[in-house]
Amino acid sequence: MNTDDKRSVPPARSPAGKPPKPVTPQYLENAALHYLERFASSTANLRRVLMRKVDLSAKAHGTDREEGARWIDELLARYVRSGLLNDETYARMRSESLHRRGASTRLIAQKLAGKGIGRDEADKALDSLREDVGPDLDLTAALALAKRRRLGPYRRPDQRAAQREKDMAALGRAGFGYEIARRVVDAEDPDALLGE
Repeated sequence: MNTDDKRSVPPARSPAGKPPKPVTPQYLENAALHYLERFASSTANLRRVLMRKVDLSAKAHGTDREEGARWIDELLARYVRSGLLNDETYARMRSESLHRRGASTRLIAQKLAGKGIGRDEADKALDSLREDVGPDLDLTAALALAKRRRLGPYRRPDQRAAQREKDMAALGRAGFGYEIARRVVDAEDPDALLGE
């Protein structure tokens, strides 16, 4: 390696490849509203999104990271007061959506935690879901996943026996316990499982 070769460090870039804009309170508000127009978000998740912008601006322009964090806290507090951000509602909607797609309660709790939802709020969302769907969330979710991915009883009858272990493994990787996976994969009539 040639030590005489002095290369300049390239400026920080946003994920889109453009140099980031200097962060101001108005810029953060515009970015937050643009994000919320496209995605539902928890307070902690929106904070992470906005802090990435502050960090990029601090690297590229030398802006004050603490001042940016203060602006974000003020913005988020205003959004929470106005109802634009509501972690309880977000947790309930996200858990319902994940359940419909076939996510286990364990996976739902992990996904919510990854978005900054606390354990108590996640438990409330799952309890609300139990009231709507019934007590056995994992069984209904496993059936939804099996139907979506054509596992177990949703396979062609001539393939079921040969694919049984793969179907069991797919449900296990999705966070379902052995007993639920076995019941779903071995079911002759999936609708009858819910009536048991």
